[in-house]
Amino acid sequence: MRHLFLIRHAKSSWDNPGLRDFNRPLNERGMHDAPRMAKYLHKLNVQAGLIVSSPAKRALTTAQFFAAEFGFPDEAIRQEETIYEAMPSDIQRIISGLPDEADTVLLFGHNPTLTEVSNLFTDDFIDNVPTCGIVHLISTAASWSELYEDNTRIQACYFPKEVL
Repeated sequence: MRHLFLIRHAKSSWDNPGLRDFNRPLNERGMHDAPRMAKYLHKLNVQAGLIVSSPAKRALTTAQFFAAEFGFPDEAIRQEETIYEAMPSDIQRIISGLPDEADTVLLFGHNPTLTEVSNLFTDDFIDNVPTCGIVHLISTAASWSELYEDNTRIQACYFPKEVL
């Protein structure tokens, strides 16, 4: 079984309107939610094999909180430039290229793309993956390159407002 966790970056700050979108940091709520959601996921006995993130500051900072919780050094986070401003097909390409040795991957990115990708794997409709929301996909694919809609489904969604 393969486990893919699509994780939207935590809440970001809009305090500095002159700052490029790529460089926006997490706001206070984001700094609270990211470590809390990382702890929650870790308590579910998830054994992350790889962490992949958009290099945008808000996504990478969120990934760093999860990396710390899972015992990964920051340098172990694989940054994928194409996640920032990605289309669903870009995310699917990234997934197809993941190393097969990693059965469980945490992928940090942005909306609307993560919501769109999540909806490929469910008959239900997810209106919006909220900031720091986690969508757990489970697949019977033998390799990441074989992960498709017919062998993958949403196992669970974990959203900050629902996680105590």
